[in-house]
Amino acid sequence: MTVTGATGLIGRPLVAALLERGCEVTVLSREPRRAHARLGSVGDAPAVEAVRWSPPAEAAPAAALAGRDAVINLAGESIARRWSAAAMSAIRDSRVTGTRNLVAGLSACEPRPQVLLSASAVGFYGPHGEEPLDEEAPPGQDFLAEVCVAWEAEAERATGLGMRVVRARTGIVLSALGGALAQMLTPFRLGLGGRIAGGRQYMSWIHIDDHVALLLAALEDERFVGALNATAPAPVTNAEFTRSLARAVHRPAPFAVPAVALQAVYGQMSQLLTTGARVLPARALMHGFHFARPELDEALAAALSR
Repeated sequence: MTVTGATGLIGRPLVAALLERGCEVTVLSREPRRAHARLGSVGDAPAVEAVRWSPPAEAAPAAALAGRDAVINLAGESIARRWSAAAMSAIRDSRVTGTRNLVAGLSACEPRPQVLLSASAVGFYGPHGEEPLDEEAPPGQDFLAEVCVAWEAEAERATGLGMRVVRARTGIVLSALGGALAQMLTPFRLGLGGRIAGGRQYMSWIHIDDHVALLLAALEDERFVGALNATAPAPVTNAEFTRSLARAVHRPAPFAVPAVALQAVYGQMSQLLTTGARVLPARALMHGFHFARPELDEALAAALSR
């Protein structure tokens, strides 16, 4: 297997799961030494092979792709920051240009991997209120939706190379080790948590273990093709999420953050916090995938126990 974005929130446990299954893993990284350090070792040897690659700048190295069973593309700059013009360019280029350059590397390699599993996000759908959304729902028209549409289009070009392509639209990944939940923990543990912008917007979430398991299932099961909503089957409103997290940390969450305050701090990025989408994993359920943690209270308790 070859993995990009291997040292991120999803990449690290996914690589660990692949190694536990006996897979040989190559990671493409701008900093191979850092990747070796973060992904561990077996005895005196690194657990993975790490090959230098800068996604927005060059085609992926064909030698690090040839002969692998699959390629998993998780690379992308963080969106959790104020969206300046430079930040928006980096967010787009790391995903769209990076995936284009990955497919360029795949086109040059032989023998070619059979599967490309490429990350996307539920931001594909844009704000949709209470409307339930499966994989057939149309894309939104905001910045992140446009990025996701272009990102997925670049990944889909690999079908022309004879590869099976899965585009995993990821929701909020619940892990105490990073991501949105980790950022929420300190204020909630201090009793300073609260709902955002009225709390009616939906949050489509998934526990990290279920996310990794779903990606592994998509790699192995040829029925998974095209868009795949990588979310739990029970999305909740922000108000419900707030109550559940407050219970999990045994603290009150009495505060409310108005949308105007978030706009002042985060600018355009605040839309991700004040709007939402009720995304359902229709294809995962149709293919018989079993969610180990389908309910939020249980998923939060499991995430916080680590």
